[in-house]
Amino acid sequence: MNVNSINKLENLLEEKSSTQILGDFLNNQLKDWPLATGNYKGLEKVEEKEFQFDDFKIKVQFNPERIRSSAAKVDQKSIENRACFLCTDKLPKEQGGIAQGDDFVILVNPFPIIPQHFTIPKIDHVDQNFEGNVSGMLSLAKNMQGYTLFYNGPKCGASAPDHMHFQAGNKDFMPVETEYTDLKKTQSELLTDSEKFEMRAFPNYLRKMISIESENGKEMMKAVSVFYRTFSAMQPEEQEPMLNVICSYVDGKYIMHLFPRKLHRPSQYFAEGEQQLLISPASVDFGGVFITPRREDFEKITSDDIVDIFKQVSVDEAFFKKLCASVKKNLV
Repeated sequence: MNVNSINKLENLLEEKSSTQILGDFLNNQLKDWPLATGNYKGLEKVEEKEFQFDDFKIKVQFNPERIRSSAAKVDQKSIENRACFLCTDKLPKEQGGIAQGDDFVILVNPFPIIPQHFTIPKIDHVDQNFEGNVSGMLSLAKNMQGYTLFYNGPKCGASAPDHMHFQAGNKDFMPVETEYTDLKKTQSELLTDSEKFEMRAFPNYLRKMISIESENGKEMMKAVSVFYRTFSAMQPEEQEPMLNVICSYVDGKYIMHLFPRKLHRPSQYFAEGEQQLLISPASVDFGGVFITPRREDFEKITSDDIVDIFKQVSVDEAFFKKLCASVKKNLV
């Protein structure tokens, strides 16, 4: 792929909406790329069920094509022994792209979870890192209205922790997006009284969540920076604090959900026989859609399993309470 020769999203937006541009882009890729065509066709056969909790639900999707992501080996030796599948010079010949600014390129994800699923790698081969790419995420979210961006930390579901990338899919695919407004009224604690942005904590959502919203991109970045640096100081052993992020731009406002974590994969992932559930939670799971690549896991998973998995991988109540108090203090 010659990055310099491909269209830029910001230029295309002068004539069409982002949903038109990216919908057409996906359809064109599906005409020319058999691997992607087959897997998107396979989405029609994806099975889904849901579990209802107090004020929210968790969906479970059976999607066998996601086995390579769920079972991805992300240890240093495995990464060193494989070519980077997100570098533009290593992409399949059928794969095209749409540039976003000078740093990112939007690609069709050939192993979709979502009806329109995109991977958005940085053009340079650099490690997965959230803090240095917040502005890129906000810019993408604003230009990709109608879609939701998400970020998986290097130990939080990223199958390519050695190459900085986001992903995106159709807005409202994840329950957190539709539940958020009501949850603010019933389950949240306001962490700031700033008129420039709003930050809220959600301690009782199975997983722990902090959400930020603002009409101003610079103020959004300031708020995210306070959270990130506070959390980072509380996980000094990690190169990057363990984190999943979901972000969108809706009705003139950025909305970002941050999920602080303490563990990459739950004990069920490593169990044997009947006790095993091959689930490796990433942003989509934290957004409310558990992905099961094996039928046996889809059929046997229970609401108790979901509660237990979130309990294992999310920060605990005491840690979250301390994190929120420190963020609140540092915002002032």
